[in-house]
Amino acid sequence: MQITFRAVSEPEPGPKWAGLFAEYWPAYRAWWASQGERARPTYAQCLAAMKTHMPEIVPLYHRLCELAGGGDREARFLSYYCPPAYLTACSQAIWPGEEPLLVRNYDYAASAFDGVAIHTAWDGRQVVGTSDGLFGLVDGMNDAGLAVSLTFGGRQVLGDGFGVPLILRYVLQTCETTDEAVAVLSRVPCHMSYNVTVLDAKRRYATAYMSPDRGTTITHAAVATNHQEKVEWASHARFTATVERERFLLHRLTLHVDTQERFIGAFLKPPLYSTAFDQGFGTLYTAIYRPRLGEMELRWPVGVWGLSVNGFADAAWRVSVPEVG
Repeated sequence: MQITFRAVSEPEPGPKWAGLFAEYWPAYRAWWASQGERARPTYAQCLAAMKTHMPEIVPLYHRLCELAGGGDREARFLSYYCPPAYLTACSQAIWPGEEPLLVRNYDYAASAFDGVAIHTAWDGRQVVGTSDGLFGLVDGMNDAGLAVSLTFGGRQVLGDGFGVPLILRYVLQTCETTDEAVAVLSRVPCHMSYNVTVLDAKRRYATAYMSPDRGTTITHAAVATNHQEKVEWASHARFTATVERERFLLHRLTLHVDTQERFIGAFLKPPLYSTAFDQGFGTLYTAIYRPRLGEMELRWPVGVWGLSVNGFADAAWRVSVPEVG
C-alpha cells in the first residue's frame, strides 16, 4: 500500500493551513456529522467549554476558525468538543537508557489519516508533530523539549470532553515540563478513554490514563498499549493484542537496556508492527522523539524521515507500507 506523507511548516496560521483545511474538510465534515449535526454540541457550547478548560488557546482557535471559512460547522468541528467516537490501536514506550527517547507506533485506518507532519510557531511556541484534524496532534514535541503521544485506552464509554488530539496540542502550546503537562491532563476532560505518555528534556515522564467517567489517573508507566490498569473491553483487547504488546515492551525494558536502534527497531517488527490495514489498525508509521535534542523521526520498514524543531522544511514522501507479514 502506498501512503503519501507531507511535511508542512507555517509559523503562523496562514494560507498553507487554510489550504490543507479546505482539502480535508469534506471528509472531516462527513465524519463529524455522521450521526447528524444535532448530535454534536452547538457553537456556544463548544466555545464555552474551550473558555473553561483551554482559555489560553481560544484566540488561536478563533484565528483558525476564520481561516477555515468562519462557518458554524467548521468552528464546532475545530473545537474538538464531544466529537464522534474513534478508535486507534498504537503502542508507545520510553527507552530505558539515559537519553530521553519516546517511540510510538500509530495504528489506524489509512483512509482516515491526515498524513501530515506539521511545524508551527503559534503564539510563539514551536511545535512539531503528526496532525489530526489539522488543529490536533496524535504525537508531537515543542521547543521546550516536551514530547507527548497517545494510545486508545480500551474502553467503550463516551462522555463530555474534548477529543484527545486537541488536548495534546494544548499541552504542547502551554507546557514545558512533565509536571506541567500532568497538571493539564489531570483537569481537562477527555471524551473517550486514552493513554497519554509525556516525556521532557530531563527524562521525567508519566502516563495519564484519561477517561470521561472516572477522571484521570497519573502513573509512572513507561509503556502504553490499548488498555489502562486492566483489560475492560475483552474483544478489542484480543483483536489488537494489547496485553501481548505490553508484555513484549515491558520485557524489553526490564530484561536489559537495548541500544536506541535496537529499541526503535523492535517497533518495526511484530508483535508491535501491525499489517491489519483491512481492519483499520495497520501501523501507518513509527515516530521517534528525542526531546533534549529537539529531533523527530518518522520511520517505516523501508525508510527514515528525519525532522526537527529547528530544521523543518516542506517536503513530501510516498512510502510503501507492507500489508502482509
